[in-house]
Amino acid sequence: MFDKLMAAQGKAEEIKKRLDTISVFGEVEGGAIKVTATANKSITAIAITDEFYENSDKEELEELLQAAVNKALAQADLVSATEMQAATSDLLGGLGGLFGK
Repeated sequence: MFDKLMAAQGKAEEIKKRLDTISVFGEVEGGAIKVTATANKSITAIAITDEFYENSDKEELEELLQAAVNKALAQADLVSATEMQAATSDLLGGLGGLFGK
């Protein structure tokens, strides 16, 4: 049992490292604002087109930036959940259907 626990911990670390290498994106206004993050929810880049920046006010920029960040983080959640589900099914697959498989 201890071996399985250690294997699960090692798998979790492996997934975390892999999620750090996966980029997800959120964009609004047809790409005027783009946010890039890792699947571990770390924002790595924010890009705002010059045209949008020059023609928007502070409140609009803040609202749309928040929306773009939320979209990127939602994508990160989706990728992370998919990776964890795949890893969990690999780890639990050999337990004879104990967990509803």
